[in-house]
Amino acid sequence: MIRLIHSTWKVKATLLALLVATATLLTSCKKDDDNTVQPQTITDVVVGNPNFSLLAAAVTRAGLADALRQGSLTVFAPTNAAFQAAGFADVAAINNTPIATLQTVLQYHVLNQRVTAAAIPTAVNTAQPSLLTTNGTLYITKDNSGVSVNGARVTQADLAASNGVIHVIDRVLLSPSGDLVALAQGNPNFTFLVAAVLRAGTPVVSALSGSNALTVFAPTNAAFQAAGFPTIASINAAAPATLANILTYHVVPGRVFSTLVPNGTNVTTAQGTAVRTSVNGSNVTVLGNGNSNTAANVTQANLLATNGVIHVIDRVLLP
Repeated sequence: MIRLIHSTWKVKATLLALLVATATLLTSCKKDDDNTVQPQTITDVVVGNPNFSLLAAAVTRAGLADALRQGSLTVFAPTNAAFQAAGFADVAAINNTPIATLQTVLQYHVLNQRVTAAAIPTAVNTAQPSLLTTNGTLYITKDNSGVSVNGARVTQADLAASNGVIHVIDRVLLSPSGDLVALAQGNPNFTFLVAAVLRAGTPVVSALSGSNALTVFAPTNAAFQAAGFPTIASINAAAPATLANILTYHVVPGRVFSTLVPNGTNVTTAQGTAVRTSVNGSNVTVLGNGNSNTAANVTQANLLATNGVIHVIDRVLLP
């Protein structure tokens, strides 16, 4: 009898020890679960990154924070420096921008699917629809130099989020508001260029407003004045054929963003003869046959139109 009682107590003690061990294990697992880092949404990643403080302010101002927590998305995310280069100096500038404008700008940076850098095809100007429904096409290039979108470089790819992926870019992307002619007409630095296009006549106007993609190296008003056209009246007094010959020398077939301009290469123009392009880092120059070895500098690149792209230059190219 004494042995039986002793054995019973041993069994109970063993069961009690097992119960305590199990409870301890469950408690430990619960603590581990509580300490697990939960995946962050795209909005959370943006808000938590100090390099995206202006982007975060824009997302909040535009009322898109909840939208970027849902679905499966890809965001091309401009840095603070990119926003500042686009004219948004600080959060106050963001908050003074109309909400509708910010919504248009931000929606143009978002794809409605998760696309990692590895999933991007090696190709030039792969067209992808953004969340912006009007003129919302993005042109993504992947080559030996990396990935770019509309000529903006992806400087860091594949920041993971629970609902998508973020690619960091070095420039704010702006959707096109019209064709090449309309884009020039809306820019006060191109009044001489627009006058020259209109004076050159229907063939030039039709080409620049047609459906074929083109790239235009566009001289500023000051460039025309330095080339011997001091006033709009002097442009209107020029022979249309002369102006057509000069203008078509500034046009290259295709949508050639700054990241695609070849270095040290003769590029055939719509006029029929070639200009020579050179690239040094982010600096692009274009030399015309009649420019006495003084190349034009691209002072602003990648102004996007529905049918092409404009690069602003500081010198008229002479055939």
